[in-house]
Order: sequence, then C-alpha cells, then structure tokens
Amino acid sequence: MGLFGKTPQKSPKEQVQEWSRSLRKESRQLDRQIRSIETEKAKVTRTIKESAKKGDVDSCRILAKEVIRAKKAVNKLYASKAQLSSVEMGMKNQLATLRVSGSLQKSTEVMKYMQQLVKLPEIQATMQELSKEMMKAGIIEEMLEDTFDSLEDEDMEEEAQEEVDKILFEVTQGALGQAGSVATNELPVLVHNFYPIKCNKITYCILFAT
Repeated sequence: MGLFGKTPQKSPKEQVQEWSRSLRKESRQLDRQIRSIETEKAKVTRTIKESAKKGDVDSCRILAKEVIRAKKAVNKLYASKAQLSSVEMGMKNQLATLRVSGSLQKSTEVMKYMQQLVKLPEIQATMQELSKEMMKAGIIEEMLEDTFDSLEDEDMEEEAQEEVDKILFEVTQGALGQAGSVATNELPVLVHNFYPIKCNKITYCILFAT
C-alpha cells in the first residue's frame, strides 16, 4: 500500500504477469473439475453394468445419458483449457510487444478466446473480472452482454438413440445397445435347442444351435 492508504498502480508488465498467474490457476481448477467428472462417470458406468445384470434396461438408458453428459462436459473443459493456454500465450506476446513498443496492444485473438471463456460457469467470475481489466488496458474491446450468458446443451434429452445404444453396447460388452436387445427392453435369454458356448461376466451368452 502506498501513501495515503492507496494501492500503487501496477505497471503493464506486472498486470500481464498477474493475468498469466490467474489463467494458470483457472487451468488447474479445470483439471480438478475434469478429474471429478471422470470419477463420477466411472461410478455411473459401474452402475450401468450392475443394472444390465438385472435386466433393468430403462435404468441403463437413463444412466447412459448421464455418461454422454459427462463426456460432453469433459470435452468442453478440455477445449476451455486450450483456450486458456491460448490467452496465456497472448499474454506472453503482450510482454514481448511491451518490451519493443512500451505499451500493450489490442489483440483480436485474446478477445475471441475470452468471449468463450466467460461463458464457462466453472471459471466465469474470474474470467469476467479479467476481461474487464483487459478492456481497461486496451487489449480487448467491450464484449456484448449476451456473451456472458452460460449456454446449456438444450437438446441433450433429444440425443439420438443410437448414441445411447453405443454406450450401452460398450459398457455391457454387447449385451445391450448395438446388438439390438435394447428395443425389447430385456436382456438376451437362453432358448430351446440352443446352448451357451461362451458367457461373459454380465450373463450375456453367445448361443450356438444344436
């Protein structure tokens, strides 16, 4: 704190370095979010297998959609991490420009990525604050208000059935999903004049005619 209780104004270099630290911190936050989602996805996958053992296809469908949501969320977070890295690279370029010209320069690239990052709920507050500071510094222009709105995947419930079947086929090792058993709402069963020649751990058997 400086004279008369006022905090000394940061130099452009100090400001850019502080932004870079904030960006790295938010990237680590996204890493934690990704690990958490992956952990929950693994739990749901195990539950799908248990439901498949019981022939509970309705539960499998519902849980498969949760896996789809988790995968989409992880992909979105990875994309946001890449955007954070691009903004941080932009900050390094600003430092290089600062050494040559003595001032920060407007960056359309940084603005493009910031417009996406302020929509992400996990880091929205920090990114909004950074965007305001970057606007004051002249690096980006004022962004439209609607860019701060969080976008939801409104069509999740309309996800194509084949995507659900694909996941069910994967996690139940073929007992449900692409093999066609989902449409019947029941698992394959043994029939007369057939006997199993191979059974996997979820009780789905490959049948061979006698």
